[in-house]
Amino acid sequence: MIQNVVGLFTNPDKAWRSIKAGEMTLGPIYLVHVLVLAAIPAVSAYIGTTQVGWTIGTLEPVKLTQASALQMTALTWLAMLAGVAVMGAFIHWMSRTYDANPTISECVIFAAYTATPLFIAGLAALYPDLWLAMIAGTIAICYTTYLLYQGIPIFMGIPEEEGFLFASSILAVGLVVLVGMMATAVIFWGLGIGPVYLR
Repeated sequence: MIQNVVGLFTNPDKAWRSIKAGEMTLGPIYLVHVLVLAAIPAVSAYIGTTQVGWTIGTLEPVKLTQASALQMTALTWLAMLAGVAVMGAFIHWMSRTYDANPTISECVIFAAYTATPLFIAGLAALYPDLWLAMIAGTIAICYTTYLLYQGIPIFMGIPEEEGFLFASSILAVGLVVLVGMMATAVIFWGLGIGPVYLR
């Protein structure tokens, strides 16, 4: 798994072929890869918001209470796990359109590996700064998109032209899932499950 993660950043083409050729089951990959990597942004945000704090328009950093930050960390982590599962299910559903026959496990594995740059970019949350978050997030989104477009034809065994259309569909659904997660967060905040600030 570690070799594949490193390979996605050093030689993505070879890494995708290695991931495709590997005899992987959903359990080990999902548990090791997604559970651990999805914890990187969540734990980083917990440390950053409780120990460092945000300084947006204020002289002193604004921090969250530990209980509030822990609650938000857990919800963020669960949301990322759900996001990978939903994207994997969509990829599996959409694959029939392109005459590909991956299993649902393979599709979730593909979604998990594609999201790796987003998980690693979460380290930027250790130092909560608006510009740092924007730069790290933009780079991670761009590289995730690159991995998606390069990986779909290899992973699904389809021509590059069809892979482009398939990847574009996945990208559009990913944006919808992101908006849905943001709307869910607003609903939770309305129910009183939100940040509690230290003054």
